[in-house]
Amino acid sequence: MKNVPNILTVSRIVLVLVFVLMATLADPYYFGKSTDQMYLLRWIAYILVILAGVTDLLDGYLARKFNIVSDFGALMDPLADKIFVTGTMLMAIEFDLMPAFIAVLVLCREFMVTGLRTLAAKKQVVISADRWGKLKTALQMIMLAIAGFAWVMDGGVNYLQNAQWWGVRLWYVWLAYLWSIVLVTVLSGAGYFIKYRHLFLERAEKGENN
Repeated sequence: MKNVPNILTVSRIVLVLVFVLMATLADPYYFGKSTDQMYLLRWIAYILVILAGVTDLLDGYLARKFNIVSDFGALMDPLADKIFVTGTMLMAIEFDLMPAFIAVLVLCREFMVTGLRTLAAKKQVVISADRWGKLKTALQMIMLAIAGFAWVMDGGVNYLQNAQWWGVRLWYVWLAYLWSIVLVTVLSGAGYFIKYRHLFLERAEKGENN
C-alpha cells in the first residue's frame, strides 16, 4: 500500500507523455481520409489524460488517508503535477483552444507557488492547499475536460465556436470560464504569498531591526 501513491504519481507522468504523443499523431496529416481511426486515437488520448487527472486526486487522497510520506513522493508528486498541467495546456494552445497568455499565467503561478513551498520546506513549514488552490485545480480539470472533448469532436476550436448547449453558444461560456480561471489563479497565488510572506521577508525585517 505504501508504494501505491508513488506508482500513481509515476503513471501520471507516463500517461501525459503518451497523451501528448497520441494527440500529436491524431491529425488528418497522418491519417488522411481515415477519420474513424483518427477519432478513435483521439478518444483514447482523451481517456488517458482524464485518467492522468484522476491519479492526481487519488494519490494525494491515499497518501493522506494512510499517512504515507516518502522522499520520492515529495520530489515526484509536484513534478508530475507540473508536467501534467504543462503538457495539457501546451496541447490546448496547439489546437487553438486557449490563448497562450492564459497558459503562461497559470504556469507562472504554479512555479512560483512551488518555489514558495520549497522555501517553506527549508524552514520546516508545510504549505497545504487552501480553498482557493483547490478551486483553481478543480476549475483547471473541468477546463481541460471541456477542451479535450472539443478537440475530440473537431480537432480544434470550431466545436466551441459553433456548438450550443441549452440554447447558449458554448463559445461565450468558454470565454467566461477561461477568465474565471485567470481570476481564481491570480487570487489563489497571491493568497499564498500574502499568507506566507514572512518566509521571504523574514531576513529583511531582521536586517531592519538590527
